[in-house]
Amino acid sequence: MPLLFALPAAVTALALAALAPRAHAHSPVRAPHVPIRIVVVGYSVEHRPIRAFVVGNPAAPHRILVVGCIHGTEPAGEAITHRLRSLAPPAGAVWWLVDEFNPDGCLAGTRQNADGVDLNRNAPWRWQHLARGTFYSGPYPLSEPESRAINSLIKRLRPAVSIWYHQHATMVDSSSGGDPAIESRYARTVGLPFLAYPFVPGSITSWQDATFPNDTAFVVELPAGPLPASSVALHVAAIMALSKSPAGRSAPRAPALR
Repeated sequence: MPLLFALPAAVTALALAALAPRAHAHSPVRAPHVPIRIVVVGYSVEHRPIRAFVVGNPAAPHRILVVGCIHGTEPAGEAITHRLRSLAPPAGAVWWLVDEFNPDGCLAGTRQNADGVDLNRNAPWRWQHLARGTFYSGPYPLSEPESRAINSLIKRLRPAVSIWYHQHATMVDSSSGGDPAIESRYARTVGLPFLAYPFVPGSITSWQDATFPNDTAFVVELPAGPLPASSVALHVAAIMALSKSPAGRSAPRAPALR
């Protein structure tokens, strides 16, 4: 299907290839008034592709990453990433939307990946060995292909804001180390309390915020069950608001896009 309103093909291909040198850019997908491309950013243990939907101009300076599901028992956030694919980001912004960073677990309905690892305990930030079970952290940091895909994408993309949806604590987490102004504004918009979650070793968002202190990554804990359309609309509105580049501040430009 031809891509409407896209960058010149050569520019788009270069930008996507630079961000994910081993990824496969598939045929563009069309949404009203906005170009969308699918990029495979990695593969799961069972070799399922991990797909990012790139909505908007991939060379835009303000990059937003939204992850719908990292634990297969917590899929409600996928309704938000699905809805965003039908919309256009604000000028100067691009959305990288990953429905499932754990496709094996999402298919099986398990918190862990196919190796039995909790991917949100496998990041290289204060990693601890947690025994096999609900929160098994793997044999070492980044032992899992999904974790390495996450790590590689973050380093190459350098999103200004990353939102990771979980369930079922019904809160916006303040403990990862991101900008509390951004996080609390999101919480107010969606009507969730802004609270600190207990310490999580090997946390993805804590690794992001510690590694890239000028960017903000945070967890949104949705309530149990599927999200009603009214709640999806609130989360979409919050993402729209934070997708606008702060006045007087330009987003850091990732080396891959130069």
